[in-house]
Amino acid sequence: MNIHLEDAQPEVLEAVVIRFVGDSGDGMQLTGTQFSDTSAMFGNDVATFPNYPSEIRAPQGSLYGVSGFQVHIGSIEISTPGDEVDLLVVMNPAGLKTNLYAVKPGHTIIVDTDSFNKKNLQKAQYDISPLEDGTLDNYRVIEVSISSLTREALKGVEGLDNKSITRSKNMFALGMVYWMYHRSTEHTINFFKNKFSSKPHLIESNTKALNAGYYFAETLELIPNSFTISPAKMPPGTYRIISGNTATAWGFLAAAEKSGLELFLGSYPITPATDILHELVKHKHFGVKAFQAEDEIAGINSAIGASFAGDLAITTTSGPGLALKSEALGLAMMVELPLVVVNVQRGGPSTGLPTKTEQSDLLQAMYGRNGESPVIVIAASTPADCFNYAYQASKLALEHMTPVILLTDGYIANGSEPWKIKQVSEMPEIKNHKITEVSENWQPYDRDKNTLARNWAVPGTFGLEHRIGGLEKDKITGNVSYVPENHEFMTKTRAEKIKRVQNYIPDLKTEFVESGDLLVIGWGGTYGSLYSAVKQMHEEGNDKIGYAHFNYINPLPKNTEEIFSKFEKIVVCELNNGQFVHILRMNFNKFNISQFNKIQGLPFGNTELINKFNQLLN
Repeated sequence: MNIHLEDAQPEVLEAVVIRFVGDSGDGMQLTGTQFSDTSAMFGNDVATFPNYPSEIRAPQGSLYGVSGFQVHIGSIEISTPGDEVDLLVVMNPAGLKTNLYAVKPGHTIIVDTDSFNKKNLQKAQYDISPLEDGTLDNYRVIEVSISSLTREALKGVEGLDNKSITRSKNMFALGMVYWMYHRSTEHTINFFKNKFSSKPHLIESNTKALNAGYYFAETLELIPNSFTISPAKMPPGTYRIISGNTATAWGFLAAAEKSGLELFLGSYPITPATDILHELVKHKHFGVKAFQAEDEIAGINSAIGASFAGDLAITTTSGPGLALKSEALGLAMMVELPLVVVNVQRGGPSTGLPTKTEQSDLLQAMYGRNGESPVIVIAASTPADCFNYAYQASKLALEHMTPVILLTDGYIANGSEPWKIKQVSEMPEIKNHKITEVSENWQPYDRDKNTLARNWAVPGTFGLEHRIGGLEKDKITGNVSYVPENHEFMTKTRAEKIKRVQNYIPDLKTEFVESGDLLVIGWGGTYGSLYSAVKQMHEEGNDKIGYAHFNYINPLPKNTEEIFSKFEKIVVCELNNGQFVHILRMNFNKFNISQFNKIQGLPFGNTELINKFNQLLN
């Protein structure tokens, strides 16, 4: 049944940060997603941050096996999943130990006391239960036997085994949080009906657990009233909550539609990029051809073949896969075919931290190929923004006849936010250099005088036969050439082609102020964290700090030096050991550019950023 919210007026909040944590099998990702989706349906601005272990089933109760989902909802602009947590929902001791640091003193922790047994406390390296030793004295702790109450609520539901009953405890916890924040359960119940349409006993059990948690929260004296967050003020339009990987896939669909080309994806599954493949497989009705290759090399080579045949061709990967694709990427650059390579960055090196975020593949994207092999490199900023940059990557590849590397990262790929649905008719035109008719003087390496893009001659067209491959080309005919002067000419031409892309990308802009004492610089997925920190400083009266965010890395915007010259100090913040600052120092060595780095598999937090900026200003 659907629950109707109480008539009592809840306390109104501007924003709240909630984190759900437990074992990787406790359903924390589903719980957080349902709360996020419900809040988005209510009209709140939303930002999420899933954080889970790389093991499919990490050892139960272990510290490194904790899975978490954080959501920040508000009636105001939400730029990040939040720093300090207002409500922590804890399903086991390990979740408490690894996440207590994030909870604001005086705020709320909901604990499943059933899991705080001797065995689980030992796994979490507690000698004494934190529920008894004063560890939680500075917090409002709500102790609930969630597992036991879930089992009691599901008595009599036919078709459930003990494991299925226990797994429903996340819905009991979600029901409690729904009551606390004045959320309707209707959206989640409809989700059960759609997901388990062929399994009515699962619809019944999850609905009962959700309702039981909701009504139980209503009876608790420790929760004297519920809270609500009013809908956010957003531009009119149709919205949906979208993850970065889904937005990336949809951006490619829009680009294929706008360019009039069929979309081909050749990829090998790799965390955290696989969801792009999963999403595009669903859209065969749009003419998508998705090929799950046997390895990374086959994935990119199949995409190069599709590009040669006239498709909008893409391949998706993460850092280790980009390393394997490097030789073929050099081939695509050499033969000057359009190709988009999506690198959803994760913690490295080697296998590294597969489910954690990082920005450490930038230098690999810039220089990780043999010979002089420049390609276009761009980066998306937010989950919804991935749509725009997938579209833009396709446009640049097709219009400049060269590979484009699109960098996202695990933080924005798995995170989600509201996205205003766009019409393809509203999006910029995408041209290409495909030729279908033979002119008398046609040559394979005739170039556009503005972009230096060469002709795109589709094989099988009579009269457009030409040679192609990894050996150096004659500058006109495309035949193999070992002439020293020709090689130097072609090398410089390919570099100049990338440089001229500056004429087709937007200028760099500053936010908050155009000149001042400190310019904060970010790139890619750090946008929300950096923007939020600088905004907070302005709200506190510091009006001498500006912010500039780079989405175009190679080439850099034409006015970069002009922007830099307007600030006394510059600091580059990135989730690596200083890769973008290295590029900027090489190009603009007359400026004193400092750096602030974090390499923990986590995004920047507001407090650490503001402390650093104040240190530089003072």
